[in-house]
Amino acid sequence: MDDWFHSLSFWWMALVVGAMVYLGAGVIFVVVSGLGRGTRAQVFKNVSIGLLSPLGTIFGLLVVFILAQVWSDMDRAELAVDREASALRSVLLLATAFPGEPEAQIRSLVRRHIDEAVQVEWPAMEKQALSLKIASGPLAEALRFVISLTPKTDGQITAQREMVTGVENALEARRHRIILSGWSVNPIKWICLIAQSVCVFVVIAMAHNDNRATAALAIGVFAAGVVVSVLLIVSHDKPFHGPVSVKPDLLLQVRPD
Repeated sequence: MDDWFHSLSFWWMALVVGAMVYLGAGVIFVVVSGLGRGTRAQVFKNVSIGLLSPLGTIFGLLVVFILAQVWSDMDRAELAVDREASALRSVLLLATAFPGEPEAQIRSLVRRHIDEAVQVEWPAMEKQALSLKIASGPLAEALRFVISLTPKTDGQITAQREMVTGVENALEARRHRIILSGWSVNPIKWICLIAQSVCVFVVIAMAHNDNRATAALAIGVFAAGVVVSVLLIVSHDKPFHGPVSVKPDLLLQVRPD
């Protein structure tokens, strides 16, 4: 269900979120309106509308805290891919210091790594199914190959040392993106956010129980804010899956032909 939802386009995701939020708000409005009759009508009427201010503030703070985590995860994921691509590009440039078969072998291994990352690792990261137990065969082989090279000039000695560093940096960046691919919003945070929005809906319905049209309008407006907030979170909560996610475009840009 979760994979299906995150596979939707942004506008379909917005439609699904909007339908769920407005359906929930409608149920709350009908239930509270049904209960707010007879002797309970006066009790509901005495509920202070001033409660909406602190409740709305708490809801806003929850949204801000969750969005801060989500956007931070996205930035880290983008940085990890950028570092990996930059490290691989440096390795390719330094490989020219070893013309012929060594350079061709290094380019082939980098190409294999990028193809594997795009075709195998990215789909697995979308499903949060990629583990650090699965090593990058081409990069590990590239590291062994670079170390085994026999430099003949000072330039090649420097190039070999920098290539080892570049491959190690690429391996480290890959580890970071794999770790980040498993991150998402904690279910407890979702429960708290939903519970807080329900509290606001209930208070609105109770405070305006004597005027159903006003209650419906106020609930509808707040529901729109909830839709926007939830949509911002769910569209970014998985760094490598969803309509707004990190793609392997940078790696493809440095892929040697």
